Amino acid sequence: MATYDQLTAWAGLGHVTRAGQDVVAGWRIPDSAKAQLVEVGIPVAPRLIERAVLQSEAEPALLTSRGPIYCLTQQVDLDDQAERSSFGVEPETGAVYFVMPDGEAWFANSGVGVWLDVLHCYGSRVTGSELLSEPDGLEEYLSEEEEVRALTELNLLAEELKEIDPAAFNGSEGFLWPGLLDRWLY
Repeated sequence: MATYDQLTAWAGLGHVTRAGQDVVAGWRIPDSAKAQLVEVGIPVAPRLIERAVLQSEAEPALLTSRGPIYCLTQQVDLDDQAERSSFGVEPETGAVYFVMPDGEAWFANSGVGVWLDVLHCYGSRVTGSELLSEPDGLEEYLSEEEEVRALTELNLLAEELKEIDPAAFNGSEGFLWPGLLDRWLY
């Protein structure tokens, strides 16, 4: 189980946001998920999470194709402030979804705990990699040898993430992680 200290080791101090107990108290998610958001927090993650934005309302406010869910993060896409994607947690089930700007919800992880474990694995691997920590447009700068190395790293990362939460890889359409890793260099 990821810890606050493990997340700050790669995300940096000030880049992991813990939820206030009062913020999540009224949320209809499993108590273990509430505790993880309060004790562990949500990291800023390269190419994925720009900031944690935990909603304060007791009722789910992030509108999705699955219905309203609780908002956890906000990411600006395509340098357009109006185009925002977010992570959110589904009431009752506690499953985590990545929500596209149009509200389409892509399954990310089966619960908050495994989502944080996956983010820890992803973030520590990406920030620790000479090849994967490069900014967008990476493919324009890689030699053929470096591209092979980057693909190898991405395949290893995919296997590690699949080990943490097999449910996150039970398909490709509508699943965040397989699509994200497949598109990394393309």
